[in-house]
Amino acid sequence: MPEATFLDANELILNMGPQHPSTHGVLRVILKLDGEKILGTECVIGYLHRGVEKIGENRTYAMFAPYVDRMDYVAAVSNGLGYCLAVEKLLNVEAPPRAQAVRVILTELNRIASHLLWLGTHALDIGAITPLFYVMREREEILNIFEAYCGARLTTHAFRIGGLQYEVYEGMEKQVKAFCKMFLPRVDEYEELLTENRIWKDRLVGVGVLTAEQCKQYGVTGPMLRAAGVKWDIRKAQPYSGYEKYDFEIPTRTNGDTYDRYIVRIQEMRQSVRMIEQAVDDIPEGPIMAKVGKVIKPPVGEAYVSIEAPKGELGYFIVSDGSTQPYRVRVRPPSFVNLQALDTMARGGLVADIVAIIGTIDIVLGEIDR
Repeated sequence: MPEATFLDANELILNMGPQHPSTHGVLRVILKLDGEKILGTECVIGYLHRGVEKIGENRTYAMFAPYVDRMDYVAAVSNGLGYCLAVEKLLNVEAPPRAQAVRVILTELNRIASHLLWLGTHALDIGAITPLFYVMREREEILNIFEAYCGARLTTHAFRIGGLQYEVYEGMEKQVKAFCKMFLPRVDEYEELLTENRIWKDRLVGVGVLTAEQCKQYGVTGPMLRAAGVKWDIRKAQPYSGYEKYDFEIPTRTNGDTYDRYIVRIQEMRQSVRMIEQAVDDIPEGPIMAKVGKVIKPPVGEAYVSIEAPKGELGYFIVSDGSTQPYRVRVRPPSFVNLQALDTMARGGLVADIVAIIGTIDIVLGEIDR
């Protein structure tokens, strides 16, 4: 007897998103299902497209700087650092040591804030509401530091081409040290809630596996790559902003599943605290801006600079024609590249797993669509 079919098909095509709380923005995923089993996925993006790169080609170098904060708006400080480094490479200038130390402090605080928001929303997607309240409590302290430093909490425009616009405010070092001292025991609390939690492990272990070879094929970087056992971190491999001076480890795991990516990000927050404490204890005296003209006109040439953003390798490619505006701007956003692997990670899983898998990639659609 032939197998019964629905509309002459065994497969069900289901739209997930773009209006869906677990797609972390306006992501539409077309699921091909056999009952609860995922046979394939297709991502539809572009709902948040604003033409950021083309805007950059029609603004001066300084005018474009605030736009990059609005791509990965959860990690605006990292976005700004990558852009400033790319323009500084074109200009052949380097930020002074004092500016570099402050950049490291703010960027690592931003990495923690990004990972905290990821952890809270990822746990919420899977059904755990308590971690969200915990992580928001700590993230608020980081945002208070950002607000005191430059007046912004989310789209934190902290850096300028050539260094910093603002000196550290009075008591900033003390406030950052107090945060670091308070934060590490709080990470222990997150782990007590989740790391050995039977339900948490049932939902994450063995789900969304991506091997080291698959990561390399897709160009996947960041915590996803390190969770697959590849010890690659641009802060170590191609140091920038003085990262070579700091003592820190690169957390890695071997299974490449959703649980290992959770562990890597937890350990990364601990390492960020380690770097922040070293940087705060050794902020050198001196200027906070290199000698950069008020009108920025890099010589004819091109530059590519990549940094280790919270989600992976964030790269900026800029072509200068010698004018006050870039001839070409291209961004390599980690969320966009890492999302390619969703189909490979999801095939053979269940519908409930797709929520965990999207969460573990840690995407922001402002960065994907640009």
